[in-house]
Amino acid sequence: MSAFDPDSLECLAAIVEEGGFERAAVRLSITQSAVSQRLRSLEAQAGTVLIVRSRPLKPTAAGRLLLKHAMQMRLLRADLEHDLQDLAPSTVSGARDEERVSIAVNADSIATWALPALDQLVREGLPLEIIADDQDFTHGWLREGQVLGCVTTLKNALRGCKVLPLGAMNYVAVASAAFARQHCPQGLTPHNFRQIPFIAFNRKDDLQTDFVGQACGLKRVSLSQRFVPSSEGQVRAALAGWGASVVPELQVRALLAKPRQLVNLAPDFTLPVDLYWHCWNLDSAVLDALTTALTAAAKGALTQP
Repeated sequence: MSAFDPDSLECLAAIVEEGGFERAAVRLSITQSAVSQRLRSLEAQAGTVLIVRSRPLKPTAAGRLLLKHAMQMRLLRADLEHDLQDLAPSTVSGARDEERVSIAVNADSIATWALPALDQLVREGLPLEIIADDQDFTHGWLREGQVLGCVTTLKNALRGCKVLPLGAMNYVAVASAAFARQHCPQGLTPHNFRQIPFIAFNRKDDLQTDFVGQACGLKRVSLSQRFVPSSEGQVRAALAGWGASVVPELQVRALLAKPRQLVNLAPDFTLPVDLYWHCWNLDSAVLDALTTALTAAAKGALTQP
């Protein structure tokens, strides 16, 4: 089989990442018809359909394989940029948008420890893209070949990947002081949790029910929930009196220490959630730098075994 055209591979990646042909064309600075032509050419060379024309667009099994190949080509180019920067800093320009290095990180890590971990790499020119998702679902981005690494709760490595433990994020249930006085002055109990609205990240977020079930010693719980798809937004909603929320203790430590801000509704219980870094098992300076930065920061921020 002849080599796949790099521009066509990047076109496939742009279609999947941007969610459509029109936005892919804008990103690549070509016409929409050129995007379609590149995809047809790639599908003809692969001998199969690569994109399911649905809403949203999804790669087929063959499309996922080529998407992973496109991401690996990006990583090779990023490694080359990294090595050239070391040899001749003045000769290397900024990376193009399509050269981005993508990782998936759970929103709570982004809101607490992950961004400071990556700060130096970005300042040195790493064209980083962070995709945020629930910690139980970031793994799917790696499995689909759309990122080269992820922070997730899942510990089993995918084929061709390696996994490193990061530590545990400790979660607490909080509410504004005013809300707690009015609705749950005794804190969270097996008798009052049904009357408390909980602020969850999204409908995939099981943290709220997991916390209440374990804190109250119940096998099954059903909660009244409101959804705010942002870790920072969940905290702001709790401060505004929308309800209670299960959030990282690291994120609200300062607010819990201030009077009339947030209160801990279950001070005798925390829910530890183990996190892991998964990435492709490749010899790559960029991957090694990402791994080193994330594991070092996690060691200082998360609870270690």
